[in-house]
Amino acid sequence: MDKFLNLAGRILLAHIFVISGYGKIAGYAGTQAYMVSKGVPGELLPLAILLELGGGMAIIAGFMTRWTALALALFCVVSGLLFHWDLGDQGQTINLMKNFALAGGLLLLAQAGAPLLSIDRLRSGETKSS
Repeated sequence: MDKFLNLAGRILLAHIFVISGYGKIAGYAGTQAYMVSKGVPGELLPLAILLELGGGMAIIAGFMTRWTALALALFCVVSGLLFHWDLGDQGQTINLMKNFALAGGLLLLAQAGAPLLSIDRLRSGETKSS
């Protein structure tokens, strides 16, 4: 059952990044303008898309799980502080806390890795189940 819990957790953590990455592609100009309005160079948008879309898919597949989870956790904290730091706005405060909660889950995933049902497992050459 552990292997299914780990996979379900990876899917639940990662799907928001995959959807958000696609959304940034679909609304590229608007997203870029929003970034610039917050003082973030719009040229960084392709990197954000790559990290969200590629990182989300890597987490689901269990590919370089620990490093990808660390990168996404850092991304959550930094983007939360840059884009949601308005403690006078309840909606922004909730988004900030959501980013921090996602970072916490991703740090746990970085610690646990993707030991089963993952590309990491296949690449390690392990064949026994735990």
